[in-house]
Amino acid sequence: MNRREQYLQALGVDIWQARAAPVGGAGVDAACASRGNDTHDASDAPLAWQRLQAEVAPCTRCELSRTRTQTVFGVGDQHAQLLVIGEAPGADEDRQGEPFVGRAGQLLNSMLRAAGNPRESVYIANVLKCRPPGNRDPRPDEVASCLPYLHRQVELLQPLLILAVGRIAAQNLLATDTPIGRLRGQVHRFGVSGRPLIVTYHPAYLLRSPGEKRKAWIDLKFVRTELSRLRAIARVPTG
Repeated sequence: MNRREQYLQALGVDIWQARAAPVGGAGVDAACASRGNDTHDASDAPLAWQRLQAEVAPCTRCELSRTRTQTVFGVGDQHAQLLVIGEAPGADEDRQGEPFVGRAGQLLNSMLRAAGNPRESVYIANVLKCRPPGNRDPRPDEVASCLPYLHRQVELLQPLLILAVGRIAAQNLLATDTPIGRLRGQVHRFGVSGRPLIVTYHPAYLLRSPGEKRKAWIDLKFVRTELSRLRAIARVPTG
């Protein structure tokens, strides 16, 4: 069994020959195309990240600050070409201060490896930096309060591609109530710069509905194909 097959086995996906992933999207925007020639001073980036994290840590913009253990800022390679965005921290994340560390996080790690983008090579964040009590869905006012932080993370990271995992993350990032099944399989645009964004199912949902893992694998292959295309356009190395 080769490495790819081992990853797929860990993900729980049967090895099969799928149709080619759709090529979606109208092309890469100027922001992504010029990433390899970015004019930002790279020496300022670490300090900017530190300042933003220091700003987020004591945040009291919404009521979630009263019930959290700590904020969950994000983790990963601050030069990553792929940004993974989930919904909000859960109980494990609230305790440890890092996104996707529970069972869903373990599955996400397998998914990322299967797509050729291991956890250490990407950046992972959430729409919300604080855990909603009882893991309830984020409220509109909470999203509105927290989303500017995520926009600033995107500005600092300048990823080639964003992967939104889960219905709630996708709908909040795209400001839509379209079902996730209709959001999959195409390239969307996020923010003023129009960063390319692809949608897939949340790992927690896949744990509850393992029959949907095949669809998630199709999404992951789409991510791999689109990321390769964007790298070629931006002329940036693969890592």
